[in-house]
Amino acid sequence: MAEAENVLGTNLESCCTSPMTGYYRDGFCNTGGQDFGMHVVCAQVTAEFLEFTKSQGNDLSTPVPQFNFPGLKAGDRWCLCAARWQEALDAGVAPPVDLLATHARALEVCSLEDLKQHAVIPN
Repeated sequence: MAEAENVLGTNLESCCTSPMTGYYRDGFCNTGGQDFGMHVVCAQVTAEFLEFTKSQGNDLSTPVPQFNFPGLKAGDRWCLCAARWQEALDAGVAPPVDLLATHARALEVCSLEDLKQHAVIPN
């Protein structure tokens, strides 16, 4: 199987393993046929983003022990749905992204220019 690529066209890097993120819970923002949300944007969440996503019906800050989900706090990295990141951008609360750990499929929803403007690692 070929290595997944990031939005910059190089090998996809790990987003975070503590907490363990990714649709496949392997630390990478990989995606596949069953990942209808396309969890491909590696974001460093902010308090503003966490409040925003909670108001949209996706509470990422409350722990859910039965799913081994610790709940996120500002500064944690997490593979977000590309559409949710785009909604947050449109609302003015997009969290910073790690371009090297953001899957190339994010470009189906988000522009590279917008992602670069919110990059954790300048490129």
